[in-house]
Amino acid sequence: MALRIKRIYEPKEGRDGTRILVDRLWPRGLKKQVAAVDVWLKDIAPSPGLRRWFGHDPAKWSEFQRRYRDELKKNSSAVEELERLIGRSDATLLYSAKDQAHNHAIVLQSFIGED
Repeated sequence: MALRIKRIYEPKEGRDGTRILVDRLWPRGLKKQVAAVDVWLKDIAPSPGLRRWFGHDPAKWSEFQRRYRDELKKNSSAVEELERLIGRSDATLLYSAKDQAHNHAIVLQSFIGED
């Protein structure tokens, strides 16, 4: 099983496997047909309060990771659903953030990989 992450604005590839959107909000300017999302799992995204606090500020990255991991530990139903969707097949976590080095999909990929 390979669990990848990529921006939803990148084109769909055969190696993507199950394409899972992990944002709470639908990506701006993107039609659903173009996005080719298999599942939209809103509840796995950071809470609105945490998302607003972080604001993709690299200076807050370490603390964001800690807080988001805490949220994931308390959100076992969404984590279990994501793990079920991934199963033993390839999957790609899709996110819309512009910052490819500081976004919740990175934290989520790492969190799921620890199980």
